[in-house]
Amino acid sequence: MLDADLAELYGVTTKRLNEAVRRNGARFPKDFMFRLREEEAENLRSQIATSKSWGGRRYLPFVFTEQGVAMLSSVLNSERAIQVNIAIMRAFVRMRKMLLSHEELARKMAALEGKYDAQFKVVFDAIRALMEPPKPPRRPIGF
Repeated sequence: MLDADLAELYGVTTKRLNEAVRRNGARFPKDFMFRLREEEAENLRSQIATSKSWGGRRYLPFVFTEQGVAMLSSVLNSERAIQVNIAIMRAFVRMRKMLLSHEELARKMAALEGKYDAQFKVVFDAIRALMEPPKPPRRPIGF
């Protein structure tokens, strides 16, 4: 998650969140958080398509992994930080469960495909098509 998004959830400014992280640098190794590269930040900026009237951020944003978000609750010691952290951790757990169930379903499909012959190929192809994530909408061509 981006530092600005976490700061908004925790009810602090991005500057204050990053200050707290810098003061506790030993708690945030590289696998807990990292700074976006220039091209990644530019790509993100073009996807969000908004900027502050004074030109946006001066520094590249920090990105926190699940472990980094968990560590933030010990750095930002407030009741709101604790409640937000619990909600974020629950969201990560739900997301992981969804991904695992999707993988498990794909494995079961592959096993079934191997077991049955070509007469069910159409059925398996249709189920695989339903399992694929939706494709982003294409821009219309023309005026």
